[in-house]
Amino acid sequence: MFTVTNYPQTLFGRLRSRMRGHFGRFAILSLLPLLAVAGCQPDKAAEQPPNRVRAAKVVFSDYLQTVTVTGEIRARIDSDLSFRVSGKVVERLVDVGDHVAAGEVLARIDPKQQQADLAAAEAAVRSAEAQVRQSSSAFDRQKALLAQGFTTRSAYDSAEEAQRTAQGSLDAARAQLDTARDTLSYSDLKADAPGIVTARNIEVGQVTQIASTAFTIALDGPRDAVFNVYEGLVTSNLGDRQVQLTLLEDPSITSQGTIREVSPTVDDATGTVRIRVTVQNPRPEMTLGSVVLGTATRAAVPAAILPSSVLTSNNGKPAVWVINPQTGAVSLRDVNVTAYESMDVIIGGGLKAGEQVVTSGGTRLRPAQVVSFKNEVPS
Repeated sequence: MFTVTNYPQTLFGRLRSRMRGHFGRFAILSLLPLLAVAGCQPDKAAEQPPNRVRAAKVVFSDYLQTVTVTGEIRARIDSDLSFRVSGKVVERLVDVGDHVAAGEVLARIDPKQQQADLAAAEAAVRSAEAQVRQSSSAFDRQKALLAQGFTTRSAYDSAEEAQRTAQGSLDAARAQLDTARDTLSYSDLKADAPGIVTARNIEVGQVTQIASTAFTIALDGPRDAVFNVYEGLVTSNLGDRQVQLTLLEDPSITSQGTIREVSPTVDDATGTVRIRVTVQNPRPEMTLGSVVLGTATRAAVPAAILPSSVLTSNNGKPAVWVINPQTGAVSLRDVNVTAYESMDVIIGGGLKAGEQVVTSGGTRLRPAQVVSFKNEVPS
């Protein structure tokens, strides 16, 4: 009798063992080419060449910077004129651009109120004069009677006091009259000096108030060129404070100027500082309001002039890549920028003469990276 119970297990076990052996040999044979290829590949890091960059040598020299800004010709003194009394404007005699002489009437207000006050003051003076005449006569009588012994000392003193009081009232009335006359004259607004009207703030029929500016007069005399510049310009050394002035519409018209005033505060609206330059011997063509170019020269400072592409940023501060001459590795270094020009940057600190700095290709660099470089030819 045959037993078939273990036959299938034995047959299948042998087949499974053979398949395992064939699969193992197949896996090993499949991995051998891959291992061989991997073993033959060279080290990519070792074969990677250093980054090529362009560099420039740092050379310091005396840098003389000129700055040109736009300004306007103005009068040395601008006078704001206003009425000294309130009232309705009944006449305006000048307009913007008119030249006025000293004492010339510019405008008038209705003088009825001032005329009434003057009449009242004149009446008060006449009344006070009558009181003085009466008290003086009474005092003279008391004086004569006292000499004859027909009056008392007390009556004499009372008459003398009344006469002095009346005289004081007359003096006060006369002072009030002078004030009323002056007030009436204030109804005419007059120019206090010759000049050109540059602004007008009143019109006929308008009720103007005391000390409210009616006209602005640019007085004849010295002229200034006024410039509004950024604070960084005035905090630096302005050299001899001389400025070359050129008329914008005609560059052939020039004049010399001297900085005479620098505003101590910064304008909140524009963030600029006002500079006034005295125009020496102004040309007739440099009229009020003319636009001029002012060119100033700063004092010479030692600085390195490099292409603007040399700059990069280090935590928001200007920096450059410096090349180590022994190892060729680069490092990032902060620098102090003196000025920016169209194609160049002027560096005043942070670098040493003779150092090599990266001018092109610095965007792909990292600290301690080795580079090969070629010096740029100075233009």
